[in-house]
Amino acid sequence: MSRQNILFISLGCDKNLVDSEKMLGLLRENDFTIVEEEQDADVIVVNTCCFIHDAKEESIETLLEMAEWKKKGHLKVLIAAGCLAQRYQAEIEEEIPEVDAVIGTNGYTDIVSVITELLETEEKNAGEHLFKSCCPSIDILPPSLSDKRVVTTGGYTAYLKIAEGCDKRCTYCIIPYIRGKYRSFPMEDLLEEASALAAQGVRELILVAQETTLYGMDLYGRKRLPELLDELNKIDGLGMIRLLYCYPEEIDEELVDAIYRNDKVCHYIDMPIQHSDDRILKKMGRRTSEACIREKIALLRNKMPDICIRTSLISGFPGETEEMHQNLLNFLRDMKLDRVGCFPYSREDGTPAAGFEGQVSKEQAESWRDEIMETQQKIVFEKNRSLIG
Repeated sequence: MSRQNILFISLGCDKNLVDSEKMLGLLRENDFTIVEEEQDADVIVVNTCCFIHDAKEESIETLLEMAEWKKKGHLKVLIAAGCLAQRYQAEIEEEIPEVDAVIGTNGYTDIVSVITELLETEEKNAGEHLFKSCCPSIDILPPSLSDKRVVTTGGYTAYLKIAEGCDKRCTYCIIPYIRGKYRSFPMEDLLEEASALAAQGVRELILVAQETTLYGMDLYGRKRLPELLDELNKIDGLGMIRLLYCYPEEIDEELVDAIYRNDKVCHYIDMPIQHSDDRILKKMGRRTSEACIREKIALLRNKMPDICIRTSLISGFPGETEEMHQNLLNFLRDMKLDRVGCFPYSREDGTPAAGFEGQVSKEQAESWRDEIMETQQKIVFEKNRSLIG
């Protein structure tokens, strides 16, 4: 088989991007050439997302767009990988016949063998469409492939995925159904991967997982994120370590002390809270409360007054009222968080919240989203003014 050109399109979150980079590493190791334009590609892989409705639409539209190159005869193989492929295997095969294979969230280590088989079949011109499905159990832990990554984030910054899956099962979230239960990567593998990234010139390492704060519970019987930070801090070459996706109920003094004592760990934390009203938090299946969230913000700020706290919010969750929305706005005004993102609730089939009564209209959810972001914008402007001089 002659040398083949591959175009890779990675959609969705940073955790998906890590999977894409590992697939690219495997392909490069097996002498595939990575290209950046559709017209130059023999093979196109779309690593998809389906976390919310808009992400699902983007993934489908991208697959349909790439399918046009297959129809024109320029493209030999089209593959759908990742979350959408995991969740909608049969639908993709039926509705987008140009797709030659689906590779699920735990199947990315088979990317080379799948593409090789498809290309060999295409070369033989057998006259029949071979459709491959590679979707192993979502509860296994795939190999870390610590030394096989093509960093696509510019070289200076890279993500380190420390765990896969989630056990929280918030009522609105589809992730446990497509990514499986929580599984931590062994610490020695993570340290090896971080060292390899630093040797490549990466200076800022961003730790990600569906929830980073529970790292180690499944493997070691206790939370070991503080210890992981201690070890990462020792790696020569790294200049900054940043923490994302720390659930408030799991933030404790041990973690805060680890952030404080390690000079390479940024005084920055992404703490997704989704809402502040206790009634909504309960319906969301969140394992926290407004009092707990306030307590954790105080814990962080008392130890590190300069810490930057980011969060994400959902507007228009089923059953939300104007009163609950106003409670959230008051919480934001009081807490004055540094960075806030918000998206309207997305009703996902298969989640408990999809069947809840009191579904909020899209228009109302978007209106509340706009109010949240306008409120936060004023807070950010005030904080920025304090930096003048």
